[in-house]
Amino acid sequence: MEERRQINRVEYPTKSLIVVCDTGEKYYVDTVNVSPLGMGIKAPEDTPNLEGKDIITVADTLIMYADVTRQVKKEDGTFEIGIRARKFTSEVLEYLFTNLGH
Repeated sequence: MEERRQINRVEYPTKSLIVVCDTGEKYYVDTVNVSPLGMGIKAPEDTPNLEGKDIITVADTLIMYADVTRQVKKEDGTFEIGIRARKFTSEVLEYLFTNLGH
């Protein structure tokens, strides 16, 4: 049976924060669009390569645990970052509630 449903991203322009799970590094970015399965993000030109990293991103009232699936440099020097949502694990939730606010 073929799946006919599709989940599209919707525009959601807002300031956001990316936290790299392994290192705790934080980067301030702009979320462009969201879906339950991922986000499109615009990052400043000084953002290091995050492709393949596990991250937590916070956009207004949304918190997502995700993999960075792509990072493409744009003509203006900024980056377009695509992320794919992951299910929260107990370890990630513990990290989130103990470290993210620091």
